[in-house]
Amino acid sequence: MISVFNPYDGTIVDSITESNLEDVEEALSILDKNKKIIGNLPLYKRAEILFNTAKLIEKNSENLAISLVKEVGKTIKEARIEVRRTAEIFRLAGEEAKRIHGETLPFDSVKNSENKLGFFIRIPVGIIAAITPFNVPLALAAHKIAPAIAGGNSIIFKPSTLTPLTDLKLCQLLYESGLPEEALKVVVGPGETVGEAIVKDQRVRMISFTGSREVGFNIVKKAGIKKISLELGSNSALILSDKGDYKSCAEVTVKGGYAVAGQVCISVQRVLVHKKVLEDYLNYLIPLVENIKIGNPMKEETDMGPMITESAAKRVEEWIREAVNLGGKILIGGERDRTLMEPTVLIDVPLEAKVIKEEVFGPVVTIIPFESLEEAIKIANDSKYGLQAGIFTDDLEEVFYAIKNLEVGGIMVNEGPSYRADFMPYGGVKDSGIGREGVKYALEEMTEIKTICFNLKGGLS
Repeated sequence: MISVFNPYDGTIVDSITESNLEDVEEALSILDKNKKIIGNLPLYKRAEILFNTAKLIEKNSENLAISLVKEVGKTIKEARIEVRRTAEIFRLAGEEAKRIHGETLPFDSVKNSENKLGFFIRIPVGIIAAITPFNVPLALAAHKIAPAIAGGNSIIFKPSTLTPLTDLKLCQLLYESGLPEEALKVVVGPGETVGEAIVKDQRVRMISFTGSREVGFNIVKKAGIKKISLELGSNSALILSDKGDYKSCAEVTVKGGYAVAGQVCISVQRVLVHKKVLEDYLNYLIPLVENIKIGNPMKEETDMGPMITESAAKRVEEWIREAVNLGGKILIGGERDRTLMEPTVLIDVPLEAKVIKEEVFGPVVTIIPFESLEEAIKIANDSKYGLQAGIFTDDLEEVFYAIKNLEVGGIMVNEGPSYRADFMPYGGVKDSGIGREGVKYALEEMTEIKTICFNLKGGLS
């Protein structure tokens, strides 16, 4: 059995049966036998299933939000936002399901192909493995399952063993919305057994994974010939120029640095601040951080809840201590009470410290002063990751210099790197992963191109 614990108080939320290798085989056999069941549905039927799911999510929104609070530890305010996002993702996928089309191909533009006419269409990939993490379980499941259905694919879904309960409720809503049970199978078990069996199986034609860099690298090694989409995290940089609005930047730092206790892949982690505005920025930032209310995530007034486990919180605490031992200073925070880690701001931390080089995945922001934009971008790029970055400046020359030189998949101007709209292409470069999410772009990844060419004996005239 898998027991799911409430990160805030340690109580058991629920227990579910742990899947094993036999369960994986049974699920894949059913999916393989029925792999065309969604692809054979007309597009409007796929859209209906997705729209119906969005309506049911909204109908059950408070139940889903409470479930997220209990198993993830995010605040009820954050949970409600995630539920709303999830409904919108399914609605977006319903719209995109009606827009799957190919292109005509100008064969007669090639010499000796004067009598040929053709086009391409998009067809389902087949069975897609959707593997999701604990931090945003509902919305990230939607980002994989919804476009997979729109594209006519079947899905084997492995949610995190830490937070599977809300995802199981989502799957039930999908079945109630008209999705055949033969098209979606859920297995909940350890990555080293259940996850690895899914990854290696050649009946699976695509893997869509969100999680750690280390697991992502392991997937690439073991997957074989199949499509792979990986989102592997970051240590996102936010740059504040001396020509930028330091107040707005400080507000974005708080909003993006401490949401879900910093357990977000595009969380604000490194803030590079021009020395001319450093004092003003810090004087505005610290009171904002002081005002963050941490505690019981079910209370409406709580701004930040616990980290997912005490071991995760201890790791963050150890990284903070390492930064201090290397010469860094704690401006605020740094203390831990079980899974509750105080919102923390560090400064004067050497660039080799883990809180700068690695992905903290906790409520820690490190301030790094700089003297020139070139220096700031060099520091920002000195990372194995490259998911998103932000820059605050009113100088268009600086904006376009940053756009050209920052090594990331997305740049937010006068906004934090934690901003994401669910329709936009989302993904990174370097070790942050490969491929793009965002419903339309995931749908392109989850379909194959089939080319058709006619040889017309009478020519085209």
